[in-house]
Amino acid sequence: MNVQRIQAIFEKDMKDFMKNTMMLFTPIIPVILAVLYSRMGEATDEAMPLMIIYIVVGITFSAVTTGAMMMLMAEENEKKTLRGLMLSPASFMDIIIGKSLATTLLTVVSLLISLLIMGSGALLNLQAIIGLFLLFFFFLFLGVGIGLFVKTVGITTAYLMPIMFVFGFTPMIDFLGFAKDSLTVRIANILPIPQLIEMGHSRSWMPILWVGIWMLAAAIFSFICYKKVRTDE
Repeated sequence: MNVQRIQAIFEKDMKDFMKNTMMLFTPIIPVILAVLYSRMGEATDEAMPLMIIYIVVGITFSAVTTGAMMMLMAEENEKKTLRGLMLSPASFMDIIIGKSLATTLLTVVSLLISLLIMGSGALLNLQAIIGLFLLFFFFLFLGVGIGLFVKTVGITTAYLMPIMFVFGFTPMIDFLGFAKDSLTVRIANILPIPQLIEMGHSRSWMPILWVGIWMLAAAIFSFICYKKVRTDE
């Protein structure tokens, strides 16, 4: 791992961020939703439901973390510089860490502001923090893996929307009228965010294991994609 290479990648990505209005606008979306949900909570004079808090968390990680990583990778593809970067002396970890620093900064700022607005003290415990940590890396690796194959920045939306609906908005499946014992609900319940909601209610550590498995699967997926793109002629 080379600190100078990581710093060079990070500085380049920050310049790209400042030029891309879409990347700058995306972190504002969770904040706007947090404001809307907090106003609803004030109107009913009730504590913010854990499900709503995790919906905002899911939107933050899917839209900001995964979306930003996909856009950064797609931009490299569009400029025909991604393969050159991968064939440079920079290692897989150099590239991932360097490219994820700007994304991490945007994600942390957006998430902290959103949680402060909602007053989500339910996440201020060791279990929740570990869960958020694993969840962040799941969405990060997912964005890296998919972003390696996205050819242009404009196409990222076509990939991002399914990710947001499947992994970001998962808790909202309760509003779609499916029976509690249906296959769709059972599958949805093993996805990362429903697992963390279950952890918040039960205080069990088993959901952490499930989210850890999801994160590991995403990491393996991104590494396989990296090796494939790097070796393709």
